[in-house]
Amino acid sequence: MVSIKDVAESAGLSVATVSRALNGHPSVSDDARERVQAATDSLGYRPNVVARSLRTHRTGTIGLVISDVLNPYFTELARAVEEEARELGYSVIIGNADERADLEDHHVRGLLDRRIDGLLVSPADGRSPMTLEAATGPTPVVFVDRWIPGVDVPVVRSDGRTAIADLVDHLHSLGHRRLAIIAGPAATTTGRERVDAFRAGLAVHGLALPEEYVGSGDFQAESGRACTERFLNLPEPPDVIFATDNLMALGALDAIGARGLRVPRDIALAAFDDIPWFSHTDPPITTIAQPTAELGRVAVRALADLIAGSPASSTVLPAHLVVRRSCGEPAQQGSHT
Repeated sequence: MVSIKDVAESAGLSVATVSRALNGHPSVSDDARERVQAATDSLGYRPNVVARSLRTHRTGTIGLVISDVLNPYFTELARAVEEEARELGYSVIIGNADERADLEDHHVRGLLDRRIDGLLVSPADGRSPMTLEAATGPTPVVFVDRWIPGVDVPVVRSDGRTAIADLVDHLHSLGHRRLAIIAGPAATTTGRERVDAFRAGLAVHGLALPEEYVGSGDFQAESGRACTERFLNLPEPPDVIFATDNLMALGALDAIGARGLRVPRDIALAAFDDIPWFSHTDPPITTIAQPTAELGRVAVRALADLIAGSPASSTVLPAHLVVRRSCGEPAQQGSHT
């Protein structure tokens, strides 16, 4: 194993000078820096990250705990986080909470034990003791996508309320009056916000949201399927189903197809979270799209600021409605932003 002493001998410099060069110290001359670089390249030297972290109290890693790695939304978010972190010189360790507070606890505890430099969390339901503890501890923390009300850490999220109001306007313009919603877990901030925004949008048009038109989902496809089956069994099924998550929308689509029904001929369907598949389904699905990649990038930059000792503020980015053919044929196709 090549040591820093071997690099020093090859470069004809002292170990102290090589150490300063490897750590970017400004006192090292350009000539010495070039000699060190040539020596490390020729010898294949790799710095001992563990030893360096003991000296600098930095590991060059950040943690990301997401709610469901199989959800395409969180997959895209994680990719954007990893790309931005790499640009800033960080590696990312990802933990999948699978929408469970106990798994979120497990991952947060494990990441803190690894002495990560900072932590990004999308809380499953706000009940993870370790997440609450981390938010008040010495390790910088940023919430992304979801948040825990009352906890004083920066939050990077999107605001879908205006887009949901636009969706309800769109559905009303197509003649839909019986609108149903498949809600996410009420314990999540996103689950509550989307139902509240949908109810408010209906009220603008003088429409109610009867309890039988509210399905209790869990951001998983099977719950979308079960809620849709219940809606279809009602004496007066809804005209349209709004699934507040992409996986629940796919479950709804399966349930509708299993009945031999067609979207939108027999029932309309809309979803929160745009994913690539939705533009290729038959028919393409009307969705509310979040700026997922930008959320990931902004969250990493906020965390990097905290790690560097600078303040970081919360950021709210707007979601927007993407109109396709799953709710009926409007006079003119397009996107509302």
